[in-house]
Amino acid sequence: MTRSFFGTDGIRGRANTVITPDLALKVGQAAGLVFRRGDYRNRVVIGKDTRLSGYMIETALVAGFTSVGMDVLLLGPMPTPAVAMLTRSMRCDLGVMISASHNLYEDNGIKLFGPNAYKLSDDVEREIEALLGADLGLRLVPPERMGRAKRIEGVHARYIEFAKRTLPQNFAAKGAGNGTGLGLDGMRIVVDCANGAGYRVAPEALWELGAEVITIGVDPDGFNINRDVGSTAPAALIAKVHETRADIGIALDGDADRVIIVDEKGQVVDGDQLMAAIATQWKEDGQLSRPGVVATVMSNLGFERYLGGIGLELARTSVGDRYVLERMRADGYNLGGEQSGHVIMSDHGTTGDGLIAALQLLAVVRRRNKPVSEVCHLFEPLPQVLKNVRFAKSAPSADIVSPVVERARERLGKSGRLLVRPSGTEPVIRVMGEGDDRALVHEVVDDIVAALSKAVA
Repeated sequence: MTRSFFGTDGIRGRANTVITPDLALKVGQAAGLVFRRGDYRNRVVIGKDTRLSGYMIETALVAGFTSVGMDVLLLGPMPTPAVAMLTRSMRCDLGVMISASHNLYEDNGIKLFGPNAYKLSDDVEREIEALLGADLGLRLVPPERMGRAKRIEGVHARYIEFAKRTLPQNFAAKGAGNGTGLGLDGMRIVVDCANGAGYRVAPEALWELGAEVITIGVDPDGFNINRDVGSTAPAALIAKVHETRADIGIALDGDADRVIIVDEKGQVVDGDQLMAAIATQWKEDGQLSRPGVVATVMSNLGFERYLGGIGLELARTSVGDRYVLERMRADGYNLGGEQSGHVIMSDHGTTGDGLIAALQLLAVVRRRNKPVSEVCHLFEPLPQVLKNVRFAKSAPSADIVSPVVERARERLGKSGRLLVRPSGTEPVIRVMGEGDDRALVHEVVDDIVAALSKAVA
């Protein structure tokens, strides 16, 4: 097998071109064989977002898993973190999420979770990948041992209750308004579900907690996931927050594993500011398992300086929430995430969870009894510029542009940072620069982009 299918977040690509029924069938068979163990009926749980291609991929995966003897439990549209939670809760041997996260409907992907509800390690992914190129005909089970598939009811309520239970025990007592004792009484919340996997559970959970809920992005039609809505397109949410004079706006992405906040003034709050607010409260409450937060190399230097100022460290990892989680598990952190809005709280889950992150922030807002704009703007981000250079076939060698990159690093010096890396989910090279001098940051990033553009032309 000369090609690597797994990226930083499972397998992803254009539906019916890269992510084909044949590939999904083989993934089901290969993953099923790797995780088929013990003298019992092995089973896998499958969730998906709202893309049209999800039906095709789901059916092919079912064929693959059942052909190697695994029973399949089908959840329908559910957030990625819900699939992870249910994998462990329902004692499944494997969990699968069909989603391309924040990408538009033309793309789709396959994310895999082990029985412990964590994303698979690189070693296990390589084991599965090796089987994708093998002839598995002789490893299919006889007719009497083939698996069954069935749809599971009630999973939305199960996940909503799980999410609500992550709130502090005294949260209900802090409610105000109509005397029901619910923690979000009196709050007007706009929630944008990106026409994706969270379109049912997020509004329901917020309403059950007492909020006045205004929804956008809750009418999926198979084609409109992430289109002008969701965490990567916050303009619609900003407009609705202004229009309704809401206290807060919450935007999920297509599979609801990340979140972006909009405060009552219409200002966007990214993952760095969100983690800063939660870390500050958790430090005061003694909830941090160790004095620090894990984030990726993309997190703003202003965030790192803020944490240092309150006695916390920022441990950086490669880009990808799986690497954040690996560092958290290895070194005992219980809070980490990405600037893009993946926030992982290992006390509550095994992957990024947009709904739970939003609920934890709402608990902080209630605890502080201040507007979201004050709670969620704890530091001034350094000027940061991110540009992408798209390539057609393969990423150019780093050696081609290394002289330009080295000159840029020298110019930024210790007052800034520079990162040049290929994306793990798209055929682009990402160039990120930040520093105290905005004009200089733009200049060095543009120089690198120009060199890369020439190299891929």
